[in-house]
Amino acid sequence: MENGAPRRKLRWRESLSFRLFLIAIASVLVVEALIFVPSATSFRNSWLKDQIEAGRLAALALEAAPSRMVSEELEQDLLESAMVLAVAELYDERRDMILNPGEEICCTRKIVLFDETPDFSEVGDTLATFFAPKDRFLVLRAAGSRPGRVIEIVVDESGLRSELTDYGRNILVLSLIISVFTGGLIYLMLVLTVVRPIRRVTQSVEQIRDEPGSWQRRLSPTPRSDEIGRAQNALSDMEEAVSNAFRQQERLAQLGEAVAKINHDLRNSLATAQLVSDSLSRSEDPRVAKSLPRLERALERAINLASDTLKYGRSSVPDSNIHTVRLFDIAEEAAAEALAAFETVTFANEVDLQASAKADPDHLHRICANLIRNAAEAMDGKGEISIGFDGAVLSVADTGPGLPEHAKANLFKPFAGSTRRDGTGLGLALSRDLARAMGGDLELGETSASGTRFVIFLPTETQGA
Repeated sequence: MENGAPRRKLRWRESLSFRLFLIAIASVLVVEALIFVPSATSFRNSWLKDQIEAGRLAALALEAAPSRMVSEELEQDLLESAMVLAVAELYDERRDMILNPGEEICCTRKIVLFDETPDFSEVGDTLATFFAPKDRFLVLRAAGSRPGRVIEIVVDESGLRSELTDYGRNILVLSLIISVFTGGLIYLMLVLTVVRPIRRVTQSVEQIRDEPGSWQRRLSPTPRSDEIGRAQNALSDMEEAVSNAFRQQERLAQLGEAVAKINHDLRNSLATAQLVSDSLSRSEDPRVAKSLPRLERALERAINLASDTLKYGRSSVPDSNIHTVRLFDIAEEAAAEALAAFETVTFANEVDLQASAKADPDHLHRICANLIRNAAEAMDGKGEISIGFDGAVLSVADTGPGLPEHAKANLFKPFAGSTRRDGTGLGLALSRDLARAMGGDLELGETSASGTRFVIFLPTETQGA
């Protein structure tokens, strides 16, 4: 999405909180459904047990009558009060009818061997009750009045089906109430601990995306140590880093504009100085003739530096002109330029007079001059600086106090790696860019209380006499 493009407002049905609410309710309903089956099975067993006990009581009432002789009307009253259709007792392969049905039972029957010990098959029987024929009867068989006897009770299954249906309906209503209540509690907990923090993180990310560097919603660090807390703290740190980067970018842009203006005037002044040096070339004074070549090279490097500064401001690396150079001369000229204001600093050029290497002379001169000048400033104008050459490595060492820890951590970063309070930290960053533009590199060799050494890796094989 481009900056400034309108964002579609998130509908409540698409929100994470609404989805979590539905998931919480669905989870509770699934749990209740899993609980309902064994619960309904237990209800069925209790109902069957009650019917058997009622049949037994009716049989006992009949047994109390003299010679078990009762009127047909009383017999039907006993069956109706017990809510059974018939009661018989089985023993020795005989069927003793205790309470006869009022009419013949000729419909579908299902024999149920009642046992109070739970059985997994009872679950299937419970579910089958809802789909059984409406006119089916259950023949319940349980332990009789004496050992070896079995009491047989016939009941209408429609009563069990009706009560099971009412029981299921009550469970469903109760489950809905529990699920909504539980889902609401879970939803509230998730909103407070998950959804709101994620929403703040999302708003901050969207703000960074749409208005980088100018957002007003700043995510505060949180003491939470879980995954969401770590994400919030990481985003808060990133916001701070991005904010600092944008402020630095803005300052660099302002600095680049100022440098461009200064560069224009500087090049005009250098052009004038170059015209004056051309006039001096006609002088017959031997001192002028001796100093003039160095002045001309200094002016040429200054003009090239002004041009390269503009290129650097456009995020491009100055072009390199690689050819064979005499390293001793490069070191001498760089030291003469860098130490002009540091007369008390001792310089030792330990490079062999005939040593040469493939490099850009201007780039290498600027790198060496910058390292020598930094060393002289670090030593407060007192001490010794030396340049040595070994193989493909040119080293610049000093006897200064060494680099502090904070400077080592940001050594080659612009505006961060300076060791001086008024320094910009651009010198080493520019020097490394120049070294890499030649195909080499610049690194910190070592630093301690007795001095610091930087190493310049030259781009190709070196040769020495």
